[in-house]
Amino acid sequence: MGLNDHYVASLKGTILKSQKDVHIIDISHAVKPFDISEAAFLLSSCYKDFPEGTVHIIGVDSEPIVNFGGTDGSFPSILIYKKQYFICNDNGFFGSFLKEEAPDSFWRIDDVLSNPNLFQFPTKNLLLTAGLLLLKGDKIENIASPFEGYKKAFTPMAIMETNLIKGYIIHIDNFGNAITNIHKSLFARFGKDIPFILYFKKEDYYIDVISSSYNEVPQGEKVAIFNENGYLEIAINRGANGSTGGAQQLFGLHTHDMVRIEFTPQGSRQTIDSFFT
Repeated sequence: MGLNDHYVASLKGTILKSQKDVHIIDISHAVKPFDISEAAFLLSSCYKDFPEGTVHIIGVDSEPIVNFGGTDGSFPSILIYKKQYFICNDNGFFGSFLKEEAPDSFWRIDDVLSNPNLFQFPTKNLLLTAGLLLLKGDKIENIASPFEGYKKAFTPMAIMETNLIKGYIIHIDNFGNAITNIHKSLFARFGKDIPFILYFKKEDYYIDVISSSYNEVPQGEKVAIFNENGYLEIAINRGANGSTGGAQQLFGLHTHDMVRIEFTPQGSRQTIDSFFT
């Protein structure tokens, strides 16, 4: 929703008017409009730091669709996962967030269609309303009905081939660091101490070492690490957009850019020069 308009203030005011003893945490208001994959990435990166019983409101693409355009619609729903509540329109977010994990349970919010005026600000009038009832102690059975299945939006996955991993940049953070969808568990399948080259954007942009921290390379040098959530990240040590320049600015990186890692196990190509022939 951004922070230039009244929407976020209206949501917070509604919370405080309903319940005084509550902690409001802003995860992000800068998700690109309708980008449920970005919303899922951000929430999956931090939900584990919240206590049980936390209610998350995901106000991205939140207006319900009722059999519009021949689709089966999308309805405000509640996911219970790891004893936390995730309230969102069932627009593909839940599938992107869970990936291959199974929910504790999944519920569709009742009585959505009786008042079309609620659709004018659905994040507040539908999603937040349900969240406040949960915070007050109402049973979920009084708010929603169990439902089998939820939509799964297309989310690019990193893939393995012979001596190769292909992945994509899925997020660029405030520093200009490029976070990929290549997880360290996938990288580890190729074994320990196997030589590799990480290519991004151009053939002369490559890294052949995974560092354990940014400061393992000199200031201003490119670096690859596995971040706290285990995903491969391309960065510039002590570089940042808006100052000295982050990896995004210096290398011209964008979300959805491909990243590939080519491994050279014993008996295959032996030198970096051979990659360019």
